[in-house]
Amino acid sequence: MQATSAQAATVQLDDRTVFKPVIHHVNLKTTRLDEMVDWYSLTVGLEVNFRNRLAAFLTNDAANHRLALLAVPGLKHDRQRITRDGMHHLAFEYPSLDELLGTYLRLRTRRILPHACLDHGMTMSLYYLDPDGNSVELQADNYGDWGASSEFMRADPHFTEDPIGKPGALVAARRAGTNPRQLHERAYAGEFVSNAPIDLRLPQPPAV
Repeated sequence: MQATSAQAATVQLDDRTVFKPVIHHVNLKTTRLDEMVDWYSLTVGLEVNFRNRLAAFLTNDAANHRLALLAVPGLKHDRQRITRDGMHHLAFEYPSLDELLGTYLRLRTRRILPHACLDHGMTMSLYYLDPDGNSVELQADNYGDWGASSEFMRADPHFTEDPIGKPGALVAARRAGTNPRQLHERAYAGEFVSNAPIDLRLPQPPAV
């Protein structure tokens, strides 16, 4: 009698290799589901793939979701989050400095302003607060090349001396024709340092 289905082949699973998965999504708990959905849609173009009264799953590419928001009963907003351990910020990367600066200008018209603007050396980064007070980094690679920016972090003594970077006001210089690499060099040298205090969303060190 002939078998109606083929015998499945045995599968050998590799249990020795350290595989390197990519980060797929972030899941945030929230007491402000509607505000959070609207804010992430406005800032980084996340669109809802699924939503009910307890959760929303959003994406801005072909993935099923990049951000999950949970609004289950019993959550309380933590007003002391700056002094708690846990996530400091999540980050979105733009393919060019011009897209990053264009996003800054678009959000500014909606009175959404960064709490920090930093040239980290490897990235130009703007930090915003979402409705729950989470810090969200919008960044562009200063080298346009992850290999080059990684080498900067590993080998350049300037990054060892200053891994945080300098705050900056960059739009006018870019509009005047300064190319992105020159803009980074000038910003990282401190040319665009603002007089306004910078908020890194970290506890203040005790007075000495």
